[in-house]
Amino acid sequence: MSTLTDAPSGTRSNTRNRLTSGQLPRLINWYTIAGSVVLSAAILSLLGFNLVGFVVLAAVIYLAGISVMSIVVENRRRAMDRFVRGLIVVFFLVALAPLVSTLWTVLANGLGVMSWGFITNVGGKATINPDTLEVVRSSGAWQAIVGTLEITGLATLFSVPIGLMTAIYLVEYAQPEQWLRRTVTFLVDVMTGIPSIVAGLFAFSLFTLIFGPKAFSGLSASVALSVLMIPIVVRSSEEMLRLVPTDLREASYALGVTKFVTIVKIVIPTAIAGIATGVTLAIARVIGETAPIFIAASFTNSLNVNPFADAMQTLPVMAYTSYKFPDQNQALSQSEAWGAALLLIILVIILNLAARLVAMIFAPKSSR
Repeated sequence: MSTLTDAPSGTRSNTRNRLTSGQLPRLINWYTIAGSVVLSAAILSLLGFNLVGFVVLAAVIYLAGISVMSIVVENRRRAMDRFVRGLIVVFFLVALAPLVSTLWTVLANGLGVMSWGFITNVGGKATINPDTLEVVRSSGAWQAIVGTLEITGLATLFSVPIGLMTAIYLVEYAQPEQWLRRTVTFLVDVMTGIPSIVAGLFAFSLFTLIFGPKAFSGLSASVALSVLMIPIVVRSSEEMLRLVPTDLREASYALGVTKFVTIVKIVIPTAIAGIATGVTLAIARVIGETAPIFIAASFTNSLNVNPFADAMQTLPVMAYTSYKFPDQNQALSQSEAWGAALLLIILVIILNLAARLVAMIFAPKSSR
């Protein structure tokens, strides 16, 4: 009798021992990372230090070390979990490395020229130094800032109504098998893959046919950017409108509200946060374009606030021309290029923060 009683107890004990295991220290990941860094630096100090090799070797040592320790102390299932999590983190850092490197390079080279005078002055003006009687060129990016804001603003003014109305038609009015809906969807997909230089050539050709040769203007550049913005606005707005629950529409219809009023008062306010985010993504997509603006609006060092006539300067074009075609003071031109790139990044960050603020203000409030 005692043997029968002991057998199940022994079986339960063995099962529990197989399912339970040890536990590595809570900070073992950080300890392993520190050890991997030290060991990788020690090995490469003997073979010749290389930053890329150092990072790769440290990642390999970390993955191997954490996996072996987990197998010994814990079990194979936990070891595989730690290995996969570590591998995901490594790939995430690898994907993040170009962004960090780009930001660091722009900050390191652009902060030296950044000043209030550089932001507010118009670059390219020649003055004579009274002491040395040398011609000194002023450094500034105000003409590029004004041109960027005007061209991007006009492109947004053209693109957002067209893109939003198209998305409303595709979601609210068009039937799934309607030929016009399929045609519009196909054209939007085609426009999504249009190279930016093709959009610039299209706008330049259009304005050349209408106004004659060399019809450079900010309006022409804004039309080129609109071609790139419209499909992004359509796709993002369409997805946001589809996320609005059908119950909200049906409840509005049940109260006798018309379809148009339902869209304006119910659907769009519900999806306004996502729509604002999509519009911001579209602006960020085109605000750094160089080729279409360079073709359609050319470039200039003078301030031009009239987008309907003459060439205009933008920050990405200023960065390109200053670096590619420096003047006699090559160091000044290259510093201006880095300063323009830094200003462009700051402008994109401001736009993203503004979109977040708009999304927070106009997002539907949830009741407790």
